[in-house]
Amino acid sequence: MLKNIEIQNFAIISFLNLNFGSGLNIFTGETGAGKSIVIEALGFLLGARGDTGLIKQGANKMSVKAVFSSDGLPHNLTEKYKINKDFCLKRELDIKGRNKAWINDRSVLVGDLADLGSYLVDFHGQHEHQSLFKASAHLDLLDNFAGLSKELEEFKKEYDTVKELKEKLAALEMSDGEKQRLLDLYKYQLEEIEKLNPHENEDTEIENALPKLKNSGRLLEESQIVSSCLSEAEGSAVENLDKALNVLRKMAETDKTLEPAAEELAGALAVAEDIAATVSSYREGLDADPEALDKLLSRHEDLRRAKAKYGPALKDVLAFAQNLKEKISALDLNSENASKLKQALEKQDKKLLSLNGEINKKRIKAAQRLAGLVRDEISPLGFGQVRFEVSLENKEQLGPKGNMTAEFLFSSNPGQALRPLKNIASGGEISRLMLGLKTVLAGQCQTMVFDEIDSGISGLTGKLVGKKMRKLAMQRQVICVTHLAQVAACGQNNFNITKAFNNGQTEVQVHSLTEEQTVEEIARMIGSSGGATAGRQHALDLIKEAAAEI
Repeated sequence: MLKNIEIQNFAIISFLNLNFGSGLNIFTGETGAGKSIVIEALGFLLGARGDTGLIKQGANKMSVKAVFSSDGLPHNLTEKYKINKDFCLKRELDIKGRNKAWINDRSVLVGDLADLGSYLVDFHGQHEHQSLFKASAHLDLLDNFAGLSKELEEFKKEYDTVKELKEKLAALEMSDGEKQRLLDLYKYQLEEIEKLNPHENEDTEIENALPKLKNSGRLLEESQIVSSCLSEAEGSAVENLDKALNVLRKMAETDKTLEPAAEELAGALAVAEDIAATVSSYREGLDADPEALDKLLSRHEDLRRAKAKYGPALKDVLAFAQNLKEKISALDLNSENASKLKQALEKQDKKLLSLNGEINKKRIKAAQRLAGLVRDEISPLGFGQVRFEVSLENKEQLGPKGNMTAEFLFSSNPGQALRPLKNIASGGEISRLMLGLKTVLAGQCQTMVFDEIDSGISGLTGKLVGKKMRKLAMQRQVICVTHLAQVAACGQNNFNITKAFNNGQTEVQVHSLTEEQTVEEIARMIGSSGGATAGRQHALDLIKEAAAEI
């Protein structure tokens, strides 16, 4: 569960600190107030692509920090990232595009934040709308729902073995000239990579070292100034602190009330000495050698070229080299191995087909269960005889995920044929269906985020969606950006987002609302103004109705 978020210099937010509660957290505000900025900041923290254009004008960097509860996280993740009950994630992006990330003050990769984020928060907004429309994504969603990750991992391993055996057989049947041509190419590429001899993350290490090396001359001068001021020059801070301490200790011998002050001064002296030693050690480690800088820049460029040819990342370059070794080994085989390879391939094909059959059986059962759960979720949302099915088909050829395809089909009216999700025209139908799908597919995520899921609906349907979210929030934390009073009335923790203009700049402000302020905000959303009694009473009725039906 998300407990707190702190945002600095993100878009038009200078500084924002928000505490979240369990249950349903609602964000409302005028059109154009920037209601989705907090959601965007949370997405950035959890691994979404960072854009330097989002850094607030005049700032050098933006940062987002959040505190989460570890409840519901898999044990392997809490062990991997050394997470206790509550933990802090932080991410920074500076104007040069450099990212920094932390888990509990321990430096990590942005990818680690994304890894954790997939278990912490399930996002749903317009982008997720579009991804759920793509039939190509439906098989992955079904497989995740069915919990087939281990089976698919084993299948992929066996599939790769079959592919490798087929490549070896193809190599044996290849002409000598063609075989030699490929051998020459593969050996050249492998020699190029082995000569470079990169190691994973070496490029990142160089990028982290370059700023220090490029500025070593200036850093050397400045560290000398610091050392002189602290300890090396006559009349330095350490020298003066030591003199003052000696005098103060003599004074304390006469007046015991000065002993605490002497102890504090002794501590300050120790700190100054430690800092002086640290800066001195730092200065000694600085290398202002232009040749070393040129060498590092040259190495960085070599790695960049290798990534461009064999990447995109260094880990891909290393994987490419391993693949080259396997291809060279396959081409070096002689014809005596053909019979053994064919026998091995026949055996492996049977094993692969058996695994595929077992996976498909589980997919069929999961598809029926998924369809039933989605129907149960969306039926109370103003649909009549709604139908939702998962269509499964088998292809002739096996791929890395088997030979089955999946597509979600939907019909909201009796007598209407089932249609692919991309053919749903009604915005209201889309929003309600997506709410049902995300509720079922969210898995173990303890926080669900809905960014204007209520787009295209109003009135009674809005009430149904709001109540559905309130019920959903009984099992997990829900954060929702809404423009509907009927949804906002179901909130248990309400926030209002406004824009303000200070010193010629636009600022987003977020306020946690009291019960009275929540009533006023919902009345505003209904269209009431100036404290009109009718609008206020309508807001109170909506809030009471939402609370009574849970």
